[in-house]
Amino acid sequence: MFQRICKGHKQDGERCRQAPLHGEEYCFWHHPEHEAEADQARKLGGQRRRREKITEGAYDLEGLASVPALRRLLEIALLDTLGLENSISRNRALMSGVLAAAKLLEVGEQEDRLSAIEAALGPRLVRRDGRR
Repeated sequence: MFQRICKGHKQDGERCRQAPLHGEEYCFWHHPEHEAEADQARKLGGQRRRREKITEGAYDLEGLASVPALRRLLEIALLDTLGLENSISRNRALMSGVLAAAKLLEVGEQEDRLSAIEAALGPRLVRRDGRR
């Protein structure tokens, strides 16, 4: 019977909690036969994180957790698309971007209206379960 967690240990000495490879005792990261591949994957992961930080700074991105952040990313994509040679594909991409922008404007407007309603109701706003 095979183990449910890897027999390997992390750098801090704590037991690895990854699932082992099928029919093995070690996960990908700790398996002796995959050592070179795991090292390469770690290296690429570090490079990717650095590249993400550089890109976020260059484009002034704040993630994707808010309507303004999504608008910023869409704006960048549309501006880059506008710089391409005129083609049917470019025009389709622009139309898709316009539709996405319209949806973001709609969502943003709904958020603003809901915030205004909540501010106007203030302490009177109580949910059916009694919580605020």
